[in-house]
Amino acid sequence: MCAPRSAVHTGDQATIDANDYVRITGRIKELIIRGGENIAPKEIEDLLRTNPKIVDVYVYGMPDERVGEEVAAAIKLKPGETSTLEEIRQFCDSRIARFKIPRLVRFVDSFPMTASGKIQKFKLRELHILERQSQQS
Repeated sequence: MCAPRSAVHTGDQATIDANDYVRITGRIKELIIRGGENIAPKEIEDLLRTNPKIVDVYVYGMPDERVGEEVAAAIKLKPGETSTLEEIRQFCDSRIARFKIPRLVRFVDSFPMTASGKIQKFKLRELHILERQSQQS
């Protein structure tokens, strides 16, 4: 006999398997909505972290007039490595759906963090917006 399930609202996205094991798959607030498709940044981050040139990566949505949000990634490369947007896109091609492949990439040396060590994705987004605005000026 199964125990009754109760709802807990944590803001986490999760799946429950046949054995009632729960797997956290991301945060609801972090979902990117691109052209009506919901995209979980964690899926893209997990894929990009398998790239041998990448130390760490965080994915977030950037405002876009046409599709609502574009997929963007802030990538920290291993020391001595170089890469390009096109190389990152080719790495993702055929591994994830095309609409999930980052259209915007920033290569960074560090990530903005809270005092407790959590990444501040909203600051990554803000910095990316400011950088794009300064390039257009």
